[in-house]
Amino acid sequence: MRYRKTFEDYALDTFVYLLMIIVIVATVYPFWYSAVISFNNGMDAARGGIYLWPRMFTFENYRAVFSSDQIFSGFIVSVSRTIIGTLTGLAFTSMFAYAIAHTNLMFKKGYMILLLIAMYFSGGMIPYFLVIMNLGLMNNFLVYIIPNLLGIWNAIIMRSFFREIPPSLEEAARIDGANDFYIFIKVIIPISTPVFATIALFIGVMHWNSWFDAAYYVTNRSLKTLAFWLVEIIKQASIHSMNATTGQDMTREAMGAAQNITAETIRMSTMMIVVIPILCVYPFLQRYFVKGIMIGSLKE
Repeated sequence: MRYRKTFEDYALDTFVYLLMIIVIVATVYPFWYSAVISFNNGMDAARGGIYLWPRMFTFENYRAVFSSDQIFSGFIVSVSRTIIGTLTGLAFTSMFAYAIAHTNLMFKKGYMILLLIAMYFSGGMIPYFLVIMNLGLMNNFLVYIIPNLLGIWNAIIMRSFFREIPPSLEEAARIDGANDFYIFIKVIIPISTPVFATIALFIGVMHWNSWFDAAYYVTNRSLKTLAFWLVEIIKQASIHSMNATTGQDMTREAMGAAQNITAETIRMSTMMIVVIPILCVYPFLQRYFVKGIMIGSLKE
């Protein structure tokens, strides 16, 4: 029998569709507006009134960003850091979370206390800098990897996930003679793809966007990350825009170039360059977010 919708059903559907349209516009439009400004002339964008399409289309903003010789070396460093840092951080954090998820772990309360203290309190920038220096990580690629092996909040999320796994899965594997490492690799990881994908995305975005450690712990220009060089480009664009406004120490050609490329358009261009690689990776992880926690495994 075919169900006939009532007036209340149509009203509810209309409300839901309108609400979803509002949510989509509120989340997508800021990204679209940033892309529009990044493709617009700087002085023209400063006048305002641009909403959906560039008024004076140009590639000068992106040409100015990619004209830096350090962009491509920074891109290689950022990609290497993101891949290596995500894999090592995910492995270390997941093993730690799997260990503290067990109630019979020796000194478990002590580990949790240290975890919470480290989560809310830090030694400060100077002690941290001294630790990095004494470990020999200054001007070392490993300064991007080793300090970020364990994410406390990520470990808490994974710990909560692992505690929901039925103990009978591990007991069945132990009866067959499996040890803890084998159980983790062959049993836990295959049924934990949703949380692994989520934490991998968190760690990857953190590594990709990080510029602070490259600014303070690395002086070798060949080890600087892409995010660091993009921040430097924004600073230089702000200085050039200020000089173009005052006309100090600038030729007529330089003033014209600085007026066509403003700090705002450079900022939007660099933001697009940083965001697009993450948007390309996200669809490959999206399918894991909607999977059930225990698909195909034993239920109690």
